[in-house]
Amino acid sequence: MVLSGETAAGRLAIIAGGGLLPSYVAEAARAAGENPVIVALKDESDRRWDGYDHAVVGIGDFATLDGFLNRYGVGRVVMSGSVRRRPEWREVRPTLRILMKVPAAIRTLLSGGDDTVLQMVIRLIEGNGRRVVGAHEIAPDLLASVGPLGAVVPGEEDRRDISRAAEAADMLGRLDVGQGSVSIGGRVVALEGLEGTDEMLDRVTGLRAAGRISPRRRGALVKLCKPQQDIRADLPAIGVSTILNAAKAGLAGVAVEAGRSLVLDRAAVIKAADEAGLFVCGVDRGLAAWGLE
Repeated sequence: MVLSGETAAGRLAIIAGGGLLPSYVAEAARAAGENPVIVALKDESDRRWDGYDHAVVGIGDFATLDGFLNRYGVGRVVMSGSVRRRPEWREVRPTLRILMKVPAAIRTLLSGGDDTVLQMVIRLIEGNGRRVVGAHEIAPDLLASVGPLGAVVPGEEDRRDISRAAEAADMLGRLDVGQGSVSIGGRVVALEGLEGTDEMLDRVTGLRAAGRISPRRRGALVKLCKPQQDIRADLPAIGVSTILNAAKAGLAGVAVEAGRSLVLDRAAVIKAADEAGLFVCGVDRGLAAWGLE
């Protein structure tokens, strides 16, 4: 017998990091008739989860996580939201099943890139018979589509900057470092690292103010999924803050990978971009000119 809020595949759990994405995924799950449980990551999740079955779990505390998922009969897990730091090895609390894998897991946490760490976490979660699913499988409306999303269309110089920034973002992703890049006048001026997209845009604003970047050239931010990335976790995402920070940095617009990136609160993003005179568009690495011509 399937209980209320469950499916034949088991109840859905949302591991919630920071930002808006976990809330959108939870709302989409409820709209689809599910009753998700929330695992709010300690010192990362910044939402209130009143009205949901939830628990606060430390990063690396696999023992508590496993017990919580067992308690609610969870069969599927979504990993969503940002994580600002990795756990120290002293914070890792394994289950007996994971215990033999701890040395390798700690090495990955200390030295692996973000994608490597996420793949390890997915393997650990799925090793107990559960299935990790992508946020886009629960909330498909968040996925970016090819072409302009708002009223502003990138011009010829913008398309050159998109192409240049996309090339840089692709190479950066292959190194498992980041997902974003900024090109201005055909020159790559910023690459995303651990600081994240908004902080990278702050650097561009500072470079512009210091006269290191031409005030006459606008430029573009591009965010791509890493080529080797497991799309069930950490898809590139943009929101209203991305648009506002891009405008502050003097950019002409923002491009994200269609079908492999998330647009949070699409209507608000488009409204903010249109009001600022910025383009927002989806690009496809498999199409000529990234699908913009």
